[in-house]
Amino acid sequence: MGKARTYDGKDIAISFDMSRCIHARNCYLKLPQVFDPSRRPWVDPDAAPAEDIAAMIRTCPSGALTYARRDGGRDETPPAINRVAVWENGPLALAGNLQMGEDRMQRATLCRCGLSATKPFCDHSHVNGGFQATGEPAEAEGEAQAPGPLKITCRENGPLVLVGPAEVTTGTGRRVKQAGRLFLCRCGQSGNKPFCDGSHKKAGFTADPV
Repeated sequence: MGKARTYDGKDIAISFDMSRCIHARNCYLKLPQVFDPSRRPWVDPDAAPAEDIAAMIRTCPSGALTYARRDGGRDETPPAINRVAVWENGPLALAGNLQMGEDRMQRATLCRCGLSATKPFCDHSHVNGGFQATGEPAEAEGEAQAPGPLKITCRENGPLVLVGPAEVTTGTGRRVKQAGRLFLCRCGQSGNKPFCDGSHKKAGFTADPV
């Protein structure tokens, strides 16, 4: 991951990791007085109540924005269920108790088109690349798992591997699969998206392991 920059305020500190941003614009659209890309610095952590800022940041799908309360307020906690949401023609949006190497996170958007320059994270390349894949895949066999962390790794030139309890859903929230181990396509070529079917080998997909 990239190095996050932190903007310290009286009641809350806001951190931003540009390498994970997918420009969903939740921040600007909801709190333009705090997040204004036309201003330098573009983040003003004292321009709104800390609780309002924290609530907005929890809606940032990529996890590029995070926060730390300075006023004794509640810091972000992961949801009880690790969710992998499949976005129409877009990335996999993860939320939960996520672990990637030494990094811990609660939100992330991971590339499934194979085009991102910041793999395994999405950088919005699916738009210019014309990536097309349904956000409403068919239900697959699986079973519920006991709660716990979700470990994220990426095989060299291969799929995204999730180990731990996870629920795959459509972009609209319908359950697709529950499992304790998932192999998800990140080359954009699978005939069984969002799941890997080995197409990365024939496609000559290259990507570093994580």
